[in-house]
Amino acid sequence: MIIRDAEVADAQAIGEVHVASWQAAYAGLMPEDFLARLSVESRVASWGRRIDGNVGRVLVAEEDGVVAGFAAFGDAQLYALYLLPEYWGRGLGRALHDRVLEELSGDSAVLWVLSTNERAKAFYVRQGWAPDGATQTETIDEGRVTLEEMRFRRSLP
Repeated sequence: MIIRDAEVADAQAIGEVHVASWQAAYAGLMPEDFLARLSVESRVASWGRRIDGNVGRVLVAEEDGVVAGFAAFGDAQLYALYLLPEYWGRGLGRALHDRVLEELSGDSAVLWVLSTNERAKAFYVRQGWAPDGATQTETIDEGRVTLEEMRFRRSLP
């Protein structure tokens, strides 16, 4: 496994990981029609702009030449950590997470998790994160999907 900084050329693979992981992780937690309409193309464009514009940092995890996951972070916050579903439970998520922690600066960091995503919450608790009591509501898909999120915090090494 290789963990490295993402390049603009990785945007296609990152977009594919993003959509596949959302469709698997959020099945039953978000409307089925919304998940079915997720667009790899729009994610590719968004990630390409983010990487090219140096908006935060993006790392990718490769295994046997396949971009199996990615993480986006900056400003003492982990914004996203996603893997292709077939790589779940194989240690890539933890390795990517640990690399992000090495790169973040400050005393502590935060992340936001969908409050109904028990799998993600359990993963982060195992990595030393804990809910800090903050919550937020976000709407996406032109207001058709409401996300209730909770914030987790942990000390940095």
